[in-house]
This record gives sequence, structure tokens and C-alpha cells, in this order.
Amino acid sequence: MAFIQNSIGQYHPQACHFLLAALQYTQQELGRDRSSERTGHISGQELMNGVRQLGQKHFGMLCPIVFRNWGINSTEDFGRIVFAMIESGEMKKTPEDCLDDFIDVYDFDDVFVNQYTLDENAAR
Repeated sequence: MAFIQNSIGQYHPQACHFLLAALQYTQQELGRDRSSERTGHISGQELMNGVRQLGQKHFGMLCPIVFRNWGINSTEDFGRIVFAMIESGEMKKTPEDCLDDFIDVYDFDDVFVNQYTLDENAAR
């Protein structure tokens, strides 16, 4: 997968891989059928929820640092990657989907640092 370029810069290829993993994770968590375009579809807000959950699982409080290292500073950046992947044919969208679905969904520092709670059961 090549670097995704757009009007606000480049995103590390790992961001695209993570986004696809978050898409799959979200579909699984919501019980959506990935093999069906109609029933497998998730909204931008749902995807960003999956990004949040998977990011917390993988990176914990370091998530904002990892994302920024990938060139991602906001949920809108993930939306830009989604729409670049739609343009390249790697993802599909419905007529209702738009970039606005990804704008200001949440603040990285707020959800990954300020609201972060340590799962003490995970260490056992």
C-alpha cells in the first residue's frame, strides 16, 4: 500500500493498515456481515468508535503519539484516508457517506489520555 497523499499531507502506510483493521474490528463488534456490501456497511461515526477501541487496545495512552507519528492529528484525517481509499477502489461508500461524518468525532487527547482507564484485569 502506497503513501496516501492529499491536500493536507502524507499519511504513513501503517495508518491505512490500522484503519482497515479497525474497519474489520468494527464490523465484527457490530455483527455486520463483511461479505455483504449492504449489511457490512458501517458509518463514519461507527468506524471512528472502532478506531478508538482498537487504538486503546493496541497503544493505550500512547495512541495520540502513534497517530501523530502516522500524520494523523484528528478524526478528520482518518476520514481523508477513508475517502482516498474509496477513490482508489480499496473501500466503498454509500451515497449518504461524506467526509463531514469524520469531523470532530472526538479529540485524541481527551479519549486516549484524559478518559483512559487502566484495565487491571488485562495484566492478570
